[in-house]
Amino acid sequence: MTATTDYLLDRRRLRRKLGWWRTAAIAAAGFAALIIFSKFSGVDSTDKLTPHIAKLSLQGLITGDKDTIDLIKKIGESKQAKAVLLTIDSPGGTTTGAERLYGELRRLNEKKPVVAVVGTLAASGAYIAALAADTIVAESNSLVGSIGVLFQYPNFYKLLDSLGVKVEEVKSSPLKASPNGYEPTSEAARTAIASLVSDSYAWFKDLVKQRRRLDAAELAKVADGRVFTARQGVPLKLVDVLGGEREAIAWLETNKKIAKDLPVREWKKKTSIERLGLVEGAAVLTRAAGLESIAGVLDQAASAERSASLDGLLVIWQGFDAR
Repeated sequence: MTATTDYLLDRRRLRRKLGWWRTAAIAAAGFAALIIFSKFSGVDSTDKLTPHIAKLSLQGLITGDKDTIDLIKKIGESKQAKAVLLTIDSPGGTTTGAERLYGELRRLNEKKPVVAVVGTLAASGAYIAALAADTIVAESNSLVGSIGVLFQYPNFYKLLDSLGVKVEEVKSSPLKASPNGYEPTSEAARTAIASLVSDSYAWFKDLVKQRRRLDAAELAKVADGRVFTARQGVPLKLVDVLGGEREAIAWLETNKKIAKDLPVREWKKKTSIERLGLVEGAAVLTRAAGLESIAGVLDQAASAERSASLDGLLVIWQGFDAR
């Protein structure tokens, strides 16, 4: 009788253990499948698998970074994203970054309607991004404009001279690495930099003129580098509609035939830490479930994510920006 009871208890314990491992294996496999699905489908949650208006936020310094460009491409590829709310709150950024972002947003706009919604500020490089949209909506006290290009550099040669420090250099020509801040800026160097600023400024003005349909006189009123409130910007043709997301959605429904009451889904970039944590978490679960082959693949992905965050030497020339 005792032997039979022990046998039954052992069977029950074994069945419980097997049930736990089976559940863990199914959960781990499902988690891994979710990661793979997210990777290849271009969406980060299931709520983007149904028709919606995609919301893309641009905040802070605009650099035209790869993650932002990739996210825009994913929205463009999504069949369920019927339109895009481009919410902007930025003082601008690099000229090249703004140009890269503008080009990608224009390609997105060829696939689906885009409305720019300005928060507190869309200045210079951020206003370039707004120009890519079908229409620009802003709160009456939002700031827009700052149409101009800036090149800044510190000059501390007088400080070095007072300390008795002189930086010696040998260079191939007078304009190499000029201006550099270690010596007075020569007229030749100043002229060379001015030509760069003028060239980019002309490009910026031409973009505003084309996208906002301004004549020469109208362009001259807005292209002196100042910012305007959106309330001032409407008669100046820098802004189309006063309001926020509600007005932007209403414009899409009226002018682009977007279905009423379509939900708004936010599309976000994943930070390196988030991506790394997701992959490593999946590796731990799959290893616990005995799925070593999948865990190995996920470990490699986590390692690659760590390596991608360290790009070795950085080459940065700070100063030539549109803001």
